[in-house]
Amino acid sequence: MARAFLFVLDSFGIGGAADAERYGDAGADTFGHIALACAEGRADREGLRKGPLALPNMVSLGLAGAAETATGFRFGNGGTAPIAAAFHGAAQEVSSGKDTPSGHWEIAGLPVRFDWGYFPQTVPAFPAELTAAMISEGKVPGILGDCHAGGIEIIERFGEEHIRTGKPICYTSVDSVLQIAAHETHFGLERLYEFCKTVRRLADPLNIGRVIARPFVGETVATFERTYNRRDYAVPPPEPTLLDRLTGRGSKVIAVGKIGDIFAPRGISEVRKAAGNMAMFDKALGAMDDADDGDLVFANFVDFDTEFGHRRDVAGYAAALEAFDRRLPEALAKLRQGDLLILTADHGNDPTWRGTDHTRERIPVIGTGPGLSGGDVGLRPTFADIGETVAEHLGLAPGRHGTSFLRAIGGHARTA
Repeated sequence: MARAFLFVLDSFGIGGAADAERYGDAGADTFGHIALACAEGRADREGLRKGPLALPNMVSLGLAGAAETATGFRFGNGGTAPIAAAFHGAAQEVSSGKDTPSGHWEIAGLPVRFDWGYFPQTVPAFPAELTAAMISEGKVPGILGDCHAGGIEIIERFGEEHIRTGKPICYTSVDSVLQIAAHETHFGLERLYEFCKTVRRLADPLNIGRVIARPFVGETVATFERTYNRRDYAVPPPEPTLLDRLTGRGSKVIAVGKIGDIFAPRGISEVRKAAGNMAMFDKALGAMDDADDGDLVFANFVDFDTEFGHRRDVAGYAAALEAFDRRLPEALAKLRQGDLLILTADHGNDPTWRGTDHTRERIPVIGTGPGLSGGDVGLRPTFADIGETVAEHLGLAPGRHGTSFLRAIGGHARTA
């Protein structure tokens, strides 16, 4: 059997990016700062969690070693030695952005060498001609927001007016994104999706990476709540990724979570979604059961980013990591001889950092597989090394970007 499983802990960076200063993120370290806050009692929350950060299963896969490679940080609460077949390292991003598509595309063997389009830090943020076209072609009475904002804050600010007027709430961030919040019933969920498709087309000339539907429910500021019916409408990758290469030769790529949206949805055989990290973990386990020889399960666990990183919730992020770690043995138990499991991230989102945006960081590269010798794969110069390692493991010819480390961990290319 030669199967591969890529689990992305969305935003779980481990600091140390060589170019972090360029992004205003010098010193950002999602893992390191969460661990420090926990050790100092600043991440204790009654009924949620308490004490030092406990991630014994990820430590057994080499998380502490990955962090030391990235920044020199020594995670003192490991308590578990890496298992013999585990490997660890860190990877530096070469893509120009610190956004979700750039990170995932690079993981899948395609660094983003071009610059995305961005909206300025002005009010209004959107060009007048784009706004006019959104209103006209989207058949809405106008838009609200038209600024840089956080998703919860802008819904609280404009939600009641949106319900009264029917105007969708449109906003952006430092990422290449145009987000649209609308009420699931008053505006309509399907109508929101159709409006986003229109805006996606209109935003293409501006090279905006994603248009995101952000549905919510509730009737007042006190009761507004975003739902898990989010959809991302992304620009398709400009050349084949690992996913295209696999499906092109007849293998299955099972996308868990928002992976399908991120790849627009190119190179995807099947999409499985659920609400929340733990429900997503259930979907990932089911996909592992259904994967055949030569297949890839590519899963994204988005709550780390959306629920805790962007909200600067240190205790919530720590608790989510611990909950994920407790379930990791379930995935390890499903590995068969010849399988490869890699845990990684797509960027950082340090909940102790200023602002509410992603942080430029290195990412962990940890994992295992029955029969591997494991070991230290060092600091990888690009996330694309992850995709190329999976490609070699699954018997694909080398791609244009990245270098496989499969042989360094005792693996051998297999023909699927």
